[in-house]
Amino acid sequence: MLKQKDLIPDGYIEHMTQLMAHEWSPENGARVVAKAWVDPQFRELLLRDGTAACAQFGYTGPQGEYIVALEDTPTLKNVIVCSLCSCTNWPVLGLPPEWYKGFEFRARLVREGRTVLRELGTQLPDDVTIKVWDTSAESRYLVLPVRPQGSESMDEEALRKLITKDVLIGVALPHVA
Repeated sequence: MLKQKDLIPDGYIEHMTQLMAHEWSPENGARVVAKAWVDPQFRELLLRDGTAACAQFGYTGPQGEYIVALEDTPTLKNVIVCSLCSCTNWPVLGLPPEWYKGFEFRARLVREGRTVLRELGTQLPDDVTIKVWDTSAESRYLVLPVRPQGSESMDEEALRKLITKDVLIGVALPHVA
């Protein structure tokens, strides 16, 4: 119907389907984070201009504008939520997981972040501050987690395997097996 009314160009639906199925993936975000863990100059760029850093890999497009990397520290844990809907940074996170879309999750994370993280399996020490960031059309977030202990000898490819969509959203921590 949208095509019939000339509201979208020919090939638009096919193009978006291709992007969602094959190009937007948390593996992209894992590549960005792993690079930041091993390359101090890239890390600096990512923290200064996340959009430019992600564009170096070709990760651009709808929902990929205005990318802001949020750096975790030993005393700060960043978590992303969209309190109004369920938008994410599609090019580097992929589409949002089902639980991320739920109203209860979105509302509770803002009010009781530590409890929600614990329910999702992430136990943080009491001295770690949790900061919840509300993603919007003006800011698309990506969490840059603390590189885990025991990963010092790992190369970029091995580091990528430690990073999941949940880690990029901030509800999980990367772990070395």
